Amino acid sequence: MPPRGKCALRRVTSSPKNNLSQPPEQPAVRLASELAGDSLEFRVLSSLSRVLVTQRDVTELLEEVLRVLQGKLGFLHGALSLLRGAEFVIEASYGLSEGEKARGTYALGEGITGQVGETGVPAVIPDTTRDANFLNRTGVRPQGEAESFLCVPIKHSGAVIGTLSLDFALQTEDTLGKLKNLLVVVANILADAVESVRSHVEERQRLERENDRMRLELGEQSGFASIVGHSSAMRAIHLEVAQVARSNATVLLRGESGTGKELIAQAIHYASDRRQGPFVAVNCAALPESLIESELFGHEKGAFTGAHKQRIGRFEMASAGTLFLDEIGDISLQTQVKLLRVLQERVFERVGSQTPIPTNARIIAATSRDLEAKMKEGVFREDLYFRLNVFPIHVPALRARKADIVSLADYFLSKYNKAYDKNVVRLSTPAIDMLMSYHWPGNVRELENMIERAVLVSSSGVINSFDLPASLQTAANTGTAIEPPPDSRQGAGLEVLTSSFEKELISAALKRTRGNVAAAARDLETTERKLHYRIRRLQISPSFYK
Repeated sequence: MPPRGKCALRRVTSSPKNNLSQPPEQPAVRLASELAGDSLEFRVLSSLSRVLVTQRDVTELLEEVLRVLQGKLGFLHGALSLLRGAEFVIEASYGLSEGEKARGTYALGEGITGQVGETGVPAVIPDTTRDANFLNRTGVRPQGEAESFLCVPIKHSGAVIGTLSLDFALQTEDTLGKLKNLLVVVANILADAVESVRSHVEERQRLERENDRMRLELGEQSGFASIVGHSSAMRAIHLEVAQVARSNATVLLRGESGTGKELIAQAIHYASDRRQGPFVAVNCAALPESLIESELFGHEKGAFTGAHKQRIGRFEMASAGTLFLDEIGDISLQTQVKLLRVLQERVFERVGSQTPIPTNARIIAATSRDLEAKMKEGVFREDLYFRLNVFPIHVPALRARKADIVSLADYFLSKYNKAYDKNVVRLSTPAIDMLMSYHWPGNVRELENMIERAVLVSSSGVINSFDLPASLQTAANTGTAIEPPPDSRQGAGLEVLTSSFEKELISAALKRTRGNVAAAARDLETTERKLHYRIRRLQISPSFYK
């Protein structure tokens, strides 16, 4: 039974009449008075025990725990983080938006939360404005506003599996000490429940990764809708995307220009937990050096000539989403230094401002440059390279995966049929042979442009070899030039070119009629006798097309 004095205090403070005559208690004073006895600790632990017994939904358990604690302790914001890999990620929170939760990620040893997770020792910060280790990464606390912060580890079998952190209005050190002891007891009670939640989350993520891998293999992942290819090289990329997508690891895409690196970056984004957030792409090579810093970090009004209003940068736009930095090898050393700081500290300042802005954007970088050679030349920072090269993915050139050329050509054929309202049904065999023989210096982008042109110029419903650009038809080093007769001392003449064109037309007609010579003759508006003569002269086998 509580002491008589405490009961009298409760009757007095709860009386409307007396409240009118007395000033309201400050939160810090009220909390200190309640902690002076044992009743608050008893009520907190009693309420938590009921939650642990009655709440069976593991996804709701931690949220309910924080609601109970807030009702009893009156903290401002709270977060319960779980250890995932080498990072602490907020699993449940009170007073935080989804974007703020997404930004609250800490590596081991990083910030107060990371230090508590690494050492297993509770942390008490009486005034957050006076502690340099307090990062305020969620951005929920106004800049310069003082609060008291507590963070305690949650241990299971001697290992830290999570942290519980709460912030209050400024409290005395005595009150904070009592709160710390209470939260340590709460963390010990929650350990089994948190481990159960962590196991549940890990199992869910494992199943999601497996489902992603299976969808990627079947070509059903939404991010892979426009990535065509079933060669061994592309299957390997599909699996790498499935492995890295759900993590926050930085990805570096390596490969020649035009190989589809941005499409793969989009696939990683849409296969990740950030799919609801923005995908922001910036081509570093396309921006002048004087503007790239403003483009990435934003600027304040009046920061430089022409800055007529405040503008947010790409890092700010991509918060809680993915930022794709294309051609990262072309940025200047000065910008590299600032980019390195953002990757390390996860904060940046707009041009013309000294106010740090937290960012939780996931970074995917891409380059067609030889970064190792640029490091030797001293034009690319080694520390930035290692920060970017966490999970490298090599995207092969099109000439290294020729098995995908026909599939890509068919995909682009369908795409531009719809775009230009055409009805080109297929590519002729000679056209396919020319595509397969070409060396594709422009990779997939060049193939797409060629198919778009061929769809526009085709008038027969079939893309023939003469519908393709001259670069495929005349370059001897591509292997696509028409070979002259063995006894000829010159190049291909009129007779050879005419015969080649005639053979292609007849072959296309036989393919359409499945080797039926009579039907092919009608299709070509000639007689069957004339067509048989040309077939024998050109050494065409109609049975090949049946």
